[in-house]
Amino acid sequence: MFLLKKLISRLLFPMPLSLELIFVGLYLLWFTRRQRAGKVLVTIGALLLTGASYFFVANGLIRPLEHRYPPFTVASGADASRPAVRFIVVLGARANRDPAVPISSRVSGDLMVRLVEALRLHREFPGSTLILSGYNGSAEALTGVAEALGVSPQEIIPTPEPRDTEEEARRVAQIVDRSPFILVTSATHMPRALGLFRKLGMDPLPAPTDYLAPRTPLGFDDAFPSPFNLHESEGAIYEYLGLAWAKLRRKI
Repeated sequence: MFLLKKLISRLLFPMPLSLELIFVGLYLLWFTRRQRAGKVLVTIGALLLTGASYFFVANGLIRPLEHRYPPFTVASGADASRPAVRFIVVLGARANRDPAVPISSRVSGDLMVRLVEALRLHREFPGSTLILSGYNGSAEALTGVAEALGVSPQEIIPTPEPRDTEEEARRVAQIVDRSPFILVTSATHMPRALGLFRKLGMDPLPAPTDYLAPRTPLGFDDAFPSPFNLHESEGAIYEYLGLAWAKLRRKI
């Protein structure tokens, strides 16, 4: 089920979906008499690929996800009615398992931003423990970077077993029990992650980071499509698909 879910979601990303439409349309144009259908599919595929590569489309998809929860401030976690934060949970992302590169290069950009935010909060809450999660090398890479930056191994709990956010939520529940904790992940990922954690009876303090859709004036480069914008559109689509799948299964 895990691999099937990953496969289907990636086939629905803007680039694969666009190419699927274009190639089916080309097949119809070259090898059948269904010329009208072929032209329609090629046109839709080209428009989808082009649109997803523009700044305003990518930002339009990302902003509703990113701004559901405000950035975490220490004052927001200092509620007198709430016990002191004991854990800071960092959810996993892509990691590089190549031992030939420095430890700082074994975490992806979004994962590094998550870790930096967690280390900032770790300083603000002395005595807190970092729970560093992620499958396929993510937890190990996070742990290595955290230790290289001065965090004691006794203050880190790596959890390399979970393969996705739902499994991460279950694993964290086993560790924190009812202790208060901060949840650190990318701002686009926070709505789905928080929903999955709350469904299991936890009430983490959200600390979104890695914001991708800043409210800034349009620049000259924004008038042109780019692979960076396409990548951001794909990330947003992935989260919308994840939210839909979780709601369909009543996990959030």
